[in-house]
Amino acid sequence: MELSGDDLAGIVDLFGGLTRAELDGAVEELAFKRGDDHDPEAVADAVGAALDSYRLVAVGDDPELLVSGPAAFPALPDGATDLPHIMDVPERSVDRETAAEAALAKLAADADAALSEDDTERTATLVDLSYDLETWGPVDAAAIRERLGAE
Repeated sequence: MELSGDDLAGIVDLFGGLTRAELDGAVEELAFKRGDDHDPEAVADAVGAALDSYRLVAVGDDPELLVSGPAAFPALPDGATDLPHIMDVPERSVDRETAAEAALAKLAADADAALSEDDTERTATLVDLSYDLETWGPVDAAAIRERLGAE
């Protein structure tokens, strides 16, 4: 079963935040419900891609929670609305400022990596993401844009 970053963001939004293990469990439940195969490696790859594209943001570290990110357009895959009734996962509320600060720190690290690799395509993508991030949460990414050569 293939899920987009927006699908993963939609699943995470149902709970307000999920750990990676909980998200994998949610996808496994969804696959079972739909009669599809569950491939944990494919889920891990999809989560990685969603994190790279800022459709998901990792917040905290014990446990690390995944929340819908600034580039996400959360979508609910077929059957996902039943997940809160199936899974024993508490509903969570992650402070938007905390999530935005985590995304800003990741953006800064990604900017450094893109600059060190002279990756102009990634640099341009990160500049666009910086504006999305400022709209999404109470942070200022101007310094990162300046480092990326956008201001």
